[in-house]
Amino acid sequence: MSLQCPLCRHRAVQPYHRDKFRSYHQCDNCVLVFVPPKFHLSPDEEKAYYDLHENSIEDEGYRQFLSRCAQPLLKELKGSCCYGLDFGCGPAPLLARILEGNGHRVDLYDHFYAPAQKALHGNYDFIVATEVIEHLGQPGAEIENLWGRLRTGGVMALMTKLVISAERFANWHYIRDPTHICFFSVKTFEWLARSLGAELQFVHSDVIFLRKLSIDPE
Repeated sequence: MSLQCPLCRHRAVQPYHRDKFRSYHQCDNCVLVFVPPKFHLSPDEEKAYYDLHENSIEDEGYRQFLSRCAQPLLKELKGSCCYGLDFGCGPAPLLARILEGNGHRVDLYDHFYAPAQKALHGNYDFIVATEVIEHLGQPGAEIENLWGRLRTGGVMALMTKLVISAERFANWHYIRDPTHICFFSVKTFEWLARSLGAELQFVHSDVIFLRKLSIDPE
């Protein structure tokens, strides 16, 4: 059975890289680099790996890391109290705390740590997903669903490291994490913005904003 891109569902994909643990393919259409499903961890294995992380609400280093997304997002939000979703918040939802501390209201969702399905059916002024989309087995379906929950004029703020080149990919620390299975690039986000009819902004090297416009994509 041929591989299908998990983002755009295109079937024209090519081998991109292989290491001693797994292989990586790249989509000819949206340029996403992804790991085939046969190399994905089981849900139990995935959660066990996440449980090893030591992020905490009180960790100042973690706060500084998240501030690269939080500070530009706070400048974007209009109104004194916007309503948002922290998608993939993990066991220590510090970003939500930061945003709430600035007067906004934030729902939490995480497949393992905050599996409140009703959070996926709200209507939001902003949605944040920091270090999340690289873990998704079906990022296309997940992003489309989240986009449908975002109000016109709202912002989806994503945080993920970007693929630069095949040469740098081969020695990239980011692919050593076995829970990282999808790798985006500038071209991938440009494709995604066109597909969604979104305004695209690269805020930092690993922080990307997609604003939902009032017009439909062409």
